[in-house]
Amino acid sequence: MDAVISAHKQEYGEKPVVIAQAPGRFHLIGEHSWFFKDKTLSMAVDLPVYVALSARSDSNVRFFFVQMNERKRANVSSLKLKKEDKWANALKAIVYGFTSGGFECNGMNVTVYSEILPSAGFGITTAMKVAMAWAVRDLHKFKCNEQQILQVIERANRLFLQIENFKADNFTAIYSKRNSLVLTDHAKGTCDIIPFPFKGKTIVLTDARVPRIVTWNEVSLQQPENVLLLGELKERRSNVYGGWHYEENKGEVNEVLSVVNEDTRRRLICMMNEHKNVLEAEAALRKVDFAAFARAVIASHKSMRDLYDISCPEIDWLLKRVQELDENPDDLRTPVNCGRITGKGFGRCTYSILRTSDLEKYKEKLSDYERIFGFAASCHEVKPAAGVKLL
Repeated sequence: MDAVISAHKQEYGEKPVVIAQAPGRFHLIGEHSWFFKDKTLSMAVDLPVYVALSARSDSNVRFFFVQMNERKRANVSSLKLKKEDKWANALKAIVYGFTSGGFECNGMNVTVYSEILPSAGFGITTAMKVAMAWAVRDLHKFKCNEQQILQVIERANRLFLQIENFKADNFTAIYSKRNSLVLTDHAKGTCDIIPFPFKGKTIVLTDARVPRIVTWNEVSLQQPENVLLLGELKERRSNVYGGWHYEENKGEVNEVLSVVNEDTRRRLICMMNEHKNVLEAEAALRKVDFAAFARAVIASHKSMRDLYDISCPEIDWLLKRVQELDENPDDLRTPVNCGRITGKGFGRCTYSILRTSDLEKYKEKLSDYERIFGFAASCHEVKPAAGVKLL
């Protein structure tokens, strides 16, 4: 807090009037299946982003990102998406989200403070947007509830940034609780908070520093005809979370998916697998069964790697080392550690849930990783964190 206040005062010559804090996050399973109205399991983590505001007497908006030592500017009356504004576009989008919804915003001085940069892929950009929304609401004394704030963020994403509005991102940054996970149901547009009950575990996010390379166009899978195909394979089931599951008869699955090419078929099967993995992870969390939870996570990465084609040798090497920390790495029934690639895109990050006693051994493997692949990976020990708040 002192650092945020000091940075704002040094930049603008005054203390901030309001400071909001929002958490980073990662998705454990299901971040690619939103288009098929499925579910995403996510965790907010204690990688906080702070947004500090003070009011101006004009309509100008000044942005300052402390760790990047970068400054951007805009005007409330003429907000535009500019490629060169990079991170500041997310903040301008929130202002636009308010003004396009009938709220009248004045000029502001904005300071962003985050020790993890947006490029790391740990939900920092979403945290910036959510913290900005909370801070703007408080600075202007807007009378709007959380549902209206979600609409502000959706307008910011769809209309200003012209990107998809991922509900799981927003719900995790807003509704998460300490020591819990967020399970978003994209069909219902709702989320549930599920306790993370495992003791003696340490959660590690690793930035593998592998350049992001898009290997195929994900939009090609996100077509209405593919939604209809998977819809044919859905069956109502009252005894599972969400009330339905996919057909498990392989003959039936193959017959329905026979009308698409092999690449599409594999990726649609991956989406079906993700649904099953989310359900199994949810059930394991409820039962406090880490082995079952870990099996779901490991199966999800295997599916992402072999069917969805988004992993790479560097990511796979890191996750293989996680499994090798087990005394019986070939015993797939009772894993004590687990991990997976994470990120909506073709990301460069992994998460690992390790026995705390294995943490130092894992960090030692990162030295081998750099020697073998030439990338200096960085890792962050994190804990499940609460959602956005005013400070």
